[in-house]
Amino acid sequence: MAQNAVPALQIVSRIGAAVLGGYAFSWGFVALGIGLLFAAGMPFHDAESLASMLAFLVFLAAFLWAFSAASVKRVWLVLAGGGLSMTAAASLVQRALL
Repeated sequence: MAQNAVPALQIVSRIGAAVLGGYAFSWGFVALGIGLLFAAGMPFHDAESLASMLAFLVFLAAFLWAFSAASVKRVWLVLAGGGLSMTAAASLVQRALL
């Protein structure tokens, strides 16, 4: 019975990483993309549209990678940590623009 609990927990963790971590990573990507594109001179709504469209591909790649990666810890670290890092960088870019 205990042997079935470990794989089930890993599956739930991988699903959570794919959905929640992928969302956090995509959100960070959009925030940073909008800030950088706007700083480069692109109109705000164009930057927002472009970053949002690319985010669908980023989320898809992150979601699929979450299931193909060998380590669940690495998936959580890259997706959640990357999302947090990009969001923090976007905050710095936006403060520099104001």
